Amino acid sequence: MDRRSFLKSAGVAAGATAASATLATPAISQGNMELKLVTTWPKNFPGLGTGAQRFADKVTAATDGRITVKLFGAGELVPPFESFDAVQSGTADMYHGAEYYWQGKHPAFAFFAAVPMGLTAPEQNAWVQWGGGQELWDELSAQFNIKPLQCGNTGVQMGGWFRNEINTVEDLRGLKFRMPGLGGEALRQLGVSVINLPGGEIFQALQSGAIDGTEWVGPWNDLAFGFYKITKYYYYPGFHEPGPTLGVGINKGVWDGLSASDQAIISSAARDENDNMYAEFMAKNGQALSTLINEHGVELKRFSDEIFDAFGAASEEVVAAVADHDDLGKRIYDSYIKARKDLAGWTDISEQAYSLGRDRIIGKQ
Repeated sequence: MDRRSFLKSAGVAAGATAASATLATPAISQGNMELKLVTTWPKNFPGLGTGAQRFADKVTAATDGRITVKLFGAGELVPPFESFDAVQSGTADMYHGAEYYWQGKHPAFAFFAAVPMGLTAPEQNAWVQWGGGQELWDELSAQFNIKPLQCGNTGVQMGGWFRNEINTVEDLRGLKFRMPGLGGEALRQLGVSVINLPGGEIFQALQSGAIDGTEWVGPWNDLAFGFYKITKYYYYPGFHEPGPTLGVGINKGVWDGLSASDQAIISSAARDENDNMYAEFMAKNGQALSTLINEHGVELKRFSDEIFDAFGAASEEVVAAVADHDDLGKRIYDSYIKARKDLAGWTDISEQAYSLGRDRIIGKQ
């Protein structure tokens, strides 16, 4: 495949121009500051929306209200997919969303959320926090007048909901399927018609037949959205988002204008929510999956090795194409792939080996 042609056809090459350093103007009264936080999620939606609200509340509480973060759910201040532009321009002060939503600006943004066949949540944390990922993310986002921070993770996602069984790669061809990020680009290589929709629009699109299937997050969120009411085939594992980080992006003019102590407070609140959200999804996905299967008749299906291998081959090509975008894209790709190689060996003999061994014991009880 011609990687440069892929990037051009995917519409990501055109968006990488540097932004002017537009300064936001947060509301300031008697020494107090109100920051507007826009999200790509419905307000108070379980896990994602509530996690964004927890972050906002933590900043407000830690500063005794001196910095108040006011949250606007998807569409309340700006449309969900315009959150990045709103913060870049200063219309809003912060966003909370998944960085792959911004890959039209630069394809390497996807690495700071999730890429197919990429890092799990613990591995993603290791790369960003200890492997040079944060510094590369800072460099990329600074081109768009934004300071980024990790602020949530949902863990390995499910493969998605389908109206009909998917037994072969051929069964994927022609399907209209909702999947964002580079995972969506990989599906396009397999003949899928990929559609990107914000969360609040997925159910209606499924119901109307505008899409044939969708992925979202996992059992807890998927139960809340009610996808089981329309389709019963629920596939795993997801290849596309093995450890999706959610990010907070802060207008760089606002960030640079904060004191070092206030920057530390916001960074700590974001880091805390990064850990807290992952724990919450781990705690609630298992019971939600049981509810879907036992109370709503959902059929849990595993992708065949043939299909998963096809996902993998397409994914490696799509992810590698980012290295051809520009020098920064190559440096981010190289750093990420090195981390994947280094971390995978340890994951194999630690968490994965233990989990497989534990399954044998639990199965005997």
